[in-house]
Amino acid sequence: MTSPSTRLLNSPATESTTQAKSGGCGCDSNTSATVERDEKLEERIAKHPCYSEDAHHHYARMHVAVAPACNIQCNYCNRKYDCANESRPGVVSELLTPEQAAHKALVIGGKIPQMTVVGIAGPGDPLANPEKTFRTFELIAEQAPDIKLCLSTNGLMLPDYIDRIKQLNIDHVTITINMVDPEIGAKIYPWVHYKRKRYKGIEGATILHERQMEGLQALKNADILCKVNSVMIPGINDHHLVEVNRVIREKGAFLHNIMPLISAPEHGTHFGLTGQRGPTPKELKEVQDNCSGNMKMMRHCRQCRADAVGLLGEDRSQEFSKEKFLEMTPEYDMEQRATVHEGIEKFKEELKVAKDKALAGKKFANSPKILVAVATKGGGLVNQHFGHAKEFQIYEVGGDEVRFVSHRKIDQYCQGGYGEEASFEHIMKAIADCKAVLVSKIGNCPQEKLQEAGIQTIEAYDVIEKVALEFYEQYVKELENRE
Repeated sequence: MTSPSTRLLNSPATESTTQAKSGGCGCDSNTSATVERDEKLEERIAKHPCYSEDAHHHYARMHVAVAPACNIQCNYCNRKYDCANESRPGVVSELLTPEQAAHKALVIGGKIPQMTVVGIAGPGDPLANPEKTFRTFELIAEQAPDIKLCLSTNGLMLPDYIDRIKQLNIDHVTITINMVDPEIGAKIYPWVHYKRKRYKGIEGATILHERQMEGLQALKNADILCKVNSVMIPGINDHHLVEVNRVIREKGAFLHNIMPLISAPEHGTHFGLTGQRGPTPKELKEVQDNCSGNMKMMRHCRQCRADAVGLLGEDRSQEFSKEKFLEMTPEYDMEQRATVHEGIEKFKEELKVAKDKALAGKKFANSPKILVAVATKGGGLVNQHFGHAKEFQIYEVGGDEVRFVSHRKIDQYCQGGYGEEASFEHIMKAIADCKAVLVSKIGNCPQEKLQEAGIQTIEAYDVIEKVALEFYEQYVKELENRE
């Protein structure tokens, strides 16, 4: 991972900070309390790449696969092992013991000092494997107290373990909640295994819903931050997610992550085999936008593997296979890690100044909002070659705002001369609604093809917001000239 001292870093203003500056009822005391509360919240999420859009540009996470068993069945899930080429939840290459997982965390924490979070997200459910899950957290907390601990769960057993979670200082918990109506839940969950009995249909979905709501409320009471993940399934829960959003906000969820269904037939899931499609990027954005007025939305999720390592936009898990990391001696230096983090924060501040300067005075009255695709290796910069990108980050530009809205995975264009035509077709489908692609470099051939499709290419190595606004200013002028 690139050292912060060799690159610029980006620090986009977060929604909650903006709300803190403009929120409150107009009374000085209430406004002050709101600002103080939001500042404390920002401190808690500042280095968590999943809970903070800002942090995901700079800080890394790792998942340790210690929880193989699950207590519910989801129609979109098929847990797979030793699948190095698949990148989705429920997939791992190797299962670990708690001791192996702790050793791995120390090794990676030394090799990648930007790694700030260790999470357990499967491949089953962490709370269906409580002994392994909590033993792993105990070992990591003892040896690496500066690492944040995080777990993801379906919520079925969450109410039973709130005290243990609090005791271990696990400050971030994610619950996957796809419905608040058991009739809809019955279309998503074939069965739920609870208290040594398997429940099917609406009965099982009702039990799951009630336990999720109880767990969500208990997290709020314990002052543990909760993110809710929801899988958007067209024709089943897509229109229902606004209601899910309303309910989880009332119950105290901090962040809502609405993710697209992954349903490729080769994954072997029920939905994949029955032809259930996932949402288009436009459909996903529309639902996210409809929910964004109620609470903070997470739009930078990568739906990563249960053994993912690195920044959210990368997966370095194959560099740290069990065979490799067990032979490595941990070099976990908390002082060195702190120095790296200080460097990141310094560059984030510098980049924030650059971003604010770019935004200052930019007003385009009555101008349309457009989407641009950005090739980036992280750090909030346009800093990746078109042919090397495996995803594009999508930004919405309009008026005086540049807003991250999503990421879209693509087939890498440069493949040594093989499959480039097919790759380009896939890329075009992914960014067809964008007006421009922002890249550090691009070859003549793909540049010409994009131009033929009406998509401009902008070569730059700079802050994303700055490059996007410069293009937008040019775009608006061209519109005005046509009129």
